[in-house]
Amino acid sequence: MTSLSLNPQQLEFFRTFGFLHLPGLVADRIEQISGDFETVFAARGGGHNGKPHEGKARSVIVPFIDNHDDLCSLLDDPRVHGVATSLLGDDFNYMSSDGNYYVGDSGWHSDGWRPESYQLHVKFAFYLDPLTRDTGALRVIPGSHRYGDKFADSLGTDHAEGIAKLGVPGRDIPAFALQTKPGDLAVFNFNTKHSSWGGGSWRRMFTINLAQRYPEGRISDLKSYIGHFANYWADRVYGERMISTAGPQRMRHLEQVMANDGHLAELTRQAREKMKEPARG
Repeated sequence: MTSLSLNPQQLEFFRTFGFLHLPGLVADRIEQISGDFETVFAARGGGHNGKPHEGKARSVIVPFIDNHDDLCSLLDDPRVHGVATSLLGDDFNYMSSDGNYYVGDSGWHSDGWRPESYQLHVKFAFYLDPLTRDTGALRVIPGSHRYGDKFADSLGTDHAEGIAKLGVPGRDIPAFALQTKPGDLAVFNFNTKHSSWGGGSWRRMFTINLAQRYPEGRISDLKSYIGHFANYWADRVYGERMISTAGPQRMRHLEQVMANDGHLAELTRQAREKMKEPARG
């Protein structure tokens, strides 16, 4: 298994359009990965918050890959690691993961909205079922990640308010559909506007979220980001298996977050008092 580095054309494509589709990147592991996905969900009751998934609302587990040794090892896979270092540098941060049974449509949104001068955050999305444009495949608006650009800014921030004002059904917004097969990897900038339409009620997908390492002057921003995990009732960003199975290479991608998540347990305690269940997304 050889390491994969993105070529200059792929890097320029990502910078310009805010996403990449890498067909078959982990096809040789997908059967095991799919089985591990099911194992983790089964061990957690089958769906959201320890309850079975009934196909009525999204079920999510955060962190996700941290719950299985083989899924943890995706961070070490030379192909996944090579794509990550190409985009984020050799000292990138693992920013947790989420495993999902998606239900129905997902409207247009960003997973963040940051100037390009801030740390780049990217999402590695693994879809475990074949998906087409009209059966729940990820759709993206190319170029919508470019903070400060007139077109991108007009679409709105995290919740894509500008798209809503167009008065056009979400599925009819001009976009590129990343029609995927199990084993493909979809990569996109957190800023990139994305959605999915026409999907069923048991769509399996998990993400690995990564970011450039934060400079010392922005540690407060990192701690603020970490604080959002309280909504998922997580006392630490990482699960124990992620840490206990880590070699030196992986630990480099864990150390900064581990050193700055000491406040999360208290925030989670407060969230449990206010919320009936952990967040679904």
